[in-house]
Amino acid sequence: MKKLIQSKKRGSAIPLAMLLVVLLISMGMGLLNLGLHSRMISIRTSSDIAARCAADAGLTKALFEMNEQLKVKPWNDSTLPIETQISLPNCDAVYSYSVTVDSGIYTLQSTGTSGQFQRTVSCTLQLQGPFESAIFTEGFINLNNSAEVDWYNYDASDVNLKVGTNSTADGSVDLANSAIIRGDVAVGVGGDTDTAIVLGGSAIITGQTSALTEEVELLPITVPEAIDSLPSGGDINNNTTISSSGKYSSIDLGNSETVVIDGDVTLYITGDITLGNSAELQIEPGASLTLYLGGDFEGQNSSSVNNETEDPKSLQIYGLDSCEELRFKNSSDFFGAIYAPNADVIMNNSATVYGAVVSKTFDMRNSGVFMYDASLRDSSVNDELVRFKINRWHE
Repeated sequence: MKKLIQSKKRGSAIPLAMLLVVLLISMGMGLLNLGLHSRMISIRTSSDIAARCAADAGLTKALFEMNEQLKVKPWNDSTLPIETQISLPNCDAVYSYSVTVDSGIYTLQSTGTSGQFQRTVSCTLQLQGPFESAIFTEGFINLNNSAEVDWYNYDASDVNLKVGTNSTADGSVDLANSAIIRGDVAVGVGGDTDTAIVLGGSAIITGQTSALTEEVELLPITVPEAIDSLPSGGDINNNTTISSSGKYSSIDLGNSETVVIDGDVTLYITGDITLGNSAELQIEPGASLTLYLGGDFEGQNSSSVNNETEDPKSLQIYGLDSCEELRFKNSSDFFGAIYAPNADVIMNNSATVYGAVVSKTFDMRNSGVFMYDASLRDSSVNDELVRFKINRWHE
């Protein structure tokens, strides 16, 4: 009897062992299932991310193609960028994109596909020209005593007047005594506004000060082939009237001499422009001048660039990389837009400047007033240096 009881006690371990095995198997199956489920989620998530990345890549490529197409003048949108099933490098995702236009509004749509996942992003495009800011430079901006920057021709919906620089150096924006900027000021990416902006006694910035979130690329100027290929007309060094586009070596006017622009004229001056004392470059009412300048500009005492249209869009000066200085001593108000990313621009007069300036550096002296024409933000597809940028984006 005692042996039988002992035998039963030893045999009871077998079911316990089997139960333990079953529990271990169940736990193993559960962990295996959990791992498999996590792997499936990971695969789905990575495929979804890859599809989204592909869609974004298509959006970027389409925007690039639109801006490349903009470089060809005159603009032609009869054929707009479209691609299908383009492979995204280093993965199995593909993207397709297309650009459509309706009533002058360009819409870009891009679809990325990875496995069974698709993501579609779309946006509308808007044009952006080089004169989004009143003054923008690569280096310093100096406003002398009592200088003022203000604006006109703006709508209630317009963003604030902007003055900016890519520089982060101490004193990049220097306002002397009683100078004022009636708008926002931005310094370069990562810059410290407390040191990069210097305010003299009673100087004021009415808007916000900040650092840029990305560097502003100042694109180099290229002379249109139709003008660059023309034979040179030599030097202009006496009184003359110009009514048609042309290419010249220089403009060198003696005291009180005048060049009159009568018509819609584009000039390429490969060398310097010098206006002697009281000399004048005059733009007649109803005329316009687009000037590509390979050398420097110097306006001597009491000289003037006299834009009688009083519309800054009627005088646009584009400095090539070889243009290093533009110095004005205007005896009258200046109406014009200047884009010279490699040049120092010096306003040496007390007259009012109407327009916009993009340059290497900017120096306004002698109580000058700078009035930004906000309508210069309005760009057309055939303007110089115009680019498409993303306006409204949605997924």
